[in-house]
Amino acid sequence: MKAIRIHTPGGPEALKLEEIETPQPGPGEIRLRVRRSGVNFIDIYHRTGLYPMKLPFTPGQEAAGEVDAIGDGVRGIALGERVAYASMIGSYAQYAIIQADRAVPVPDSISDEIAAAIPLQGMTAHYLSHSTFPLQRGSRCLIHAAAGGVGRLLVQMAKKAGAEVFATVSNADKEELARTAGADHVIRYTESSVVEEVRRITDGKGLDVVYDSVGKTTFDDSMKCLRPRGMLVSFGQSSGAIPPMEVTALSRAGSLYLTRPTLGHYLLSRKELLWRAGDCLAMVASGELEVRIDSTFPLQQAAAAQERLASRKSAGKILLEP
Repeated sequence: MKAIRIHTPGGPEALKLEEIETPQPGPGEIRLRVRRSGVNFIDIYHRTGLYPMKLPFTPGQEAAGEVDAIGDGVRGIALGERVAYASMIGSYAQYAIIQADRAVPVPDSISDEIAAAIPLQGMTAHYLSHSTFPLQRGSRCLIHAAAGGVGRLLVQMAKKAGAEVFATVSNADKEELARTAGADHVIRYTESSVVEEVRRITDGKGLDVVYDSVGKTTFDDSMKCLRPRGMLVSFGQSSGAIPPMEVTALSRAGSLYLTRPTLGHYLLSRKELLWRAGDCLAMVASGELEVRIDSTFPLQQAAAAQERLASRKSAGKILLEP
C-alpha cells in the first residue's frame, strides 16, 4: 500500500510517500480501507518532533472508511461496515490498523468526508463544551480561532447549550463564518484589542471561560479576559508553545483555573467514546451541527495539506484522499 512515512523529524519535507507492506490486524484489531483522513495540528507536532514518536512512523490520527479485515476475537463488527476513528496513529495511508473498540459506526446518511472530519475535532469540541467547562444557558465564553475546524464546531455547540459566545478571527471572511455558526460577538484580533473589546462588552466583568487553541500569542490576553475564578482552557498551540509561567500568576489574575486537556483523557471508556461520537454524528444528521470542509488533498500532497493548516488560512477541515 501507499503511505506517508516520517524517518526523521523536520519540516513538511519530512513527509515521504512510500510503498510499504499492507498491515495485518492482530487480536482485537481491524483493518480499515481509508477513504478520507483528517489533517490536524497534532500531526504537525508529531512531524516536527514536538511530540516525539518512535521512528519511522506513519502520521495521522483520524480517518473514515470500510472494515477490510478483522482480527481474532473481534465481535460486533462486520466486513464492509463503515466506521470512523480518532486518536490512533497511522491514518495517512491507504489502509490503517486500529483497535476494534475505537471504531465508531458511521450512519449511511453521513458522507466519508464528514465522517473523517468529525471524530477528532467534533469530539474535541464536545468534551470542551460538555465536560471541561460544561456550558449552560447564561455562560459567557470566548473561542479563539472561531472559524477553524474545532472553533466553528465549538461555537455551534456553545450556542446549542445557551451560552453567549465571543469569537476571535483574523478577517472579514472568517468573521462571516463565525457569525453564521452563531457567535454573538466577533472580534477581529488584527484590528482590535481582544481584551478591550471583551471588557467593554461585559462592562468590565470578564468571561466565565476562554477556549484557547492558539497558545503562545493569545495566552496572556486570554487570562485578562476572564472574570475572577474563571477558567482558561488551553488545548492547542498553533502559534507556538506557551512559555513557562509562575503559578502565582493565576492568583494575581483572579484566582483563575488553568487546564491543558487532551482528547484521550476524555475517551477513557468505549461508553464515553460512543457518547461523544454519537452526539456529534446525531447533531450532524439532524442539521444542528454544520461541518465545513476547507479542502481535500491527495495523499501525496500531505505536505501541502499540513502547510495550509499551519498557515492558519484554512476555514474548516482539511482532508487527505488516499
